[in-house]
Amino acid sequence: MIRDGDRIAVAVSGGKDSVTMLEALLLLQKRAPIHFSVCAFTVEQGKFLAPVEAVGEYIRSLGVEWTYFTDNSSLRLLEEQPGHGCDLCSRFRRRAVYQIARGLHCNVIAFGHTADDFCESLLRNIMYTGRLSGLPAVTYSRQKDFRLIRPLVYVNEEITRGWVEAKGLPVVPCGCSLRTGTVRRGIRETLADWERETPHLRENILSAMGNINHGRLLDTRYLDLDGEQEEETVVTGSELLPVLQNA
Repeated sequence: MIRDGDRIAVAVSGGKDSVTMLEALLLLQKRAPIHFSVCAFTVEQGKFLAPVEAVGEYIRSLGVEWTYFTDNSSLRLLEEQPGHGCDLCSRFRRRAVYQIARGLHCNVIAFGHTADDFCESLLRNIMYTGRLSGLPAVTYSRQKDFRLIRPLVYVNEEITRGWVEAKGLPVVPCGCSLRTGTVRRGIRETLADWERETPHLRENILSAMGNINHGRLLDTRYLDLDGEQEEETVVTGSELLPVLQNA
């Protein structure tokens, strides 16, 4: 995920996850057997619920260069299309992120998506796009000029929340995070309800994303039509329930 000589642009949204990620990367920088540098940036899209200067001051107090970028395209979007969807806002943000990283001479961009985001993304794609797909932990921009990483893939939001609260770190929420009635909020609340009945549910979903049995799915590219693969033991729901209860 991180390689010798990398210059990493950390996307700090102002929330608990990205702030925790920045501190984690700085700790890793001191202990890692490779050399890499870190800088941080924040994209202003007109949706912060409070001024972000406090976050910037905190980042600079860590000895990290901080870039505050106002995306005028996003601000115009708020004025002209108040009912715009998340996809359009995300497209503008992605364009701004690449522009910032290029100006900072970075080859890596780090995003603060947590294990919760990975699980929610998988379910959202299954239910609304008909695809078995989620967030990639490591990928590349379309032009291959940036490596995109998500270092918090195995870190849940309970950890980032606890870290920020314990250290009293400044966070500035985005208005989108408080919106109700959205697909993302609905999936998050549903997962929380399920997890009350089935502890460690998110860990199991995350584990499943790295333990794919292609032959048990319906993608014809992976079906074993010639019977070359060995039959695996199928665990039914009734057999699995005692295992989960005793876990």
